[in-house]
Amino acid sequence: MSRNLLELQNITKSYDGQLILDDLTLDIHENSFVTFLGPSGCGKTTTLRIIGGFEKPDKGRVLFDGKDITNLPANKRQLNTVFQKYALFPHMSIEDNIAFGLRIKNKTDAYIKDKIKYALKLVNLDGFEKRSIDSLSGGQQQRIAIARAIVNEPRLLLLDEPLGALDLKLRQEMQYELIRLKNELGITFIYVTHDQEEALTMSDYVVVMNQGYIQQAGSPEQIYNEPENAFVADFIGDSNIVPGIMVEDYHVRIFGADFKCVDAGFGNNKPVDVVIRPEDLEIIDDDDPRAILHGEMTHIIFKGEIYEMECTTPDGFEWLIHSTELHEPGKKVGLYVKPSNIQVMNKPESEDEEALGVEE
Repeated sequence: MSRNLLELQNITKSYDGQLILDDLTLDIHENSFVTFLGPSGCGKTTTLRIIGGFEKPDKGRVLFDGKDITNLPANKRQLNTVFQKYALFPHMSIEDNIAFGLRIKNKTDAYIKDKIKYALKLVNLDGFEKRSIDSLSGGQQQRIAIARAIVNEPRLLLLDEPLGALDLKLRQEMQYELIRLKNELGITFIYVTHDQEEALTMSDYVVVMNQGYIQQAGSPEQIYNEPENAFVADFIGDSNIVPGIMVEDYHVRIFGADFKCVDAGFGNNKPVDVVIRPEDLEIIDDDDPRAILHGEMTHIIFKGEIYEMECTTPDGFEWLIHSTELHEPGKKVGLYVKPSNIQVMNKPESEDEEALGVEE
């Protein structure tokens, strides 16, 4: 098992009396790709800036390889940051941009030349040394920003929404490039984004944040398939989030219909939230004995690989369904879902508990 490279211990941070991070604690393993994911204002960029040394926490400690670096200046830390706007120097050539940090460290010309060549090859821009920054596309500028960071041989690379300015196709290409770079370099990446697809595609470990708290942290599969609260379920992908009653272990009631599930330990006859992903709802014949719910197809959108449809049940709820099979509006259908595809969660009893993502 890999050891901890970075430890955030009870980090608290406020701006102008507004609490941004509240007692945040997190361990990050060496050679992992960790993504901080959440909506604007959730605290993810503030966390990154505290790790990078650009901000100091009001309370708490930052440990790097077991050493307290909370008060260590940014330029003394064994890490580099790539920002969304890249912060390249337009008056310098590409090689001068990449060499900037190395020259500050008084490295020899031969060393710098070798490092530039190595870095440009890594980001697939061999031979671009003499080019100007203005001659590059957005994706190429992003690669140069990464090359400038990696020549300093950081043990940790921080990336603050670096793909946000790119178009969809280029952003997807760069996602794979970043994964390749991380694997080739063998360093730890911490990535900040509000894009759920980016987080699920690229990461070993996803940290979902909201209102200054960690809502859930785990592998992409855990975050998607086993959300711990309604915020995570709603923020990560499409979801049907409905109120239910946990009748007893492995038995949940939704809109008066009884479903088997794989969850236990909630108690008997307790109100809960239930998550069913759109792709996990099966449309079957209305008279099929497996049908637990019955409804009418009401809306349809063709999305290329799938049809996105809605089915309205007698209680008035509109179930979102993803399927490769078309079911026309007006059709009477039955709905079935496997027990393993039903996720039961505690229902928050207060706004504070909802913000915390508390699981009792």
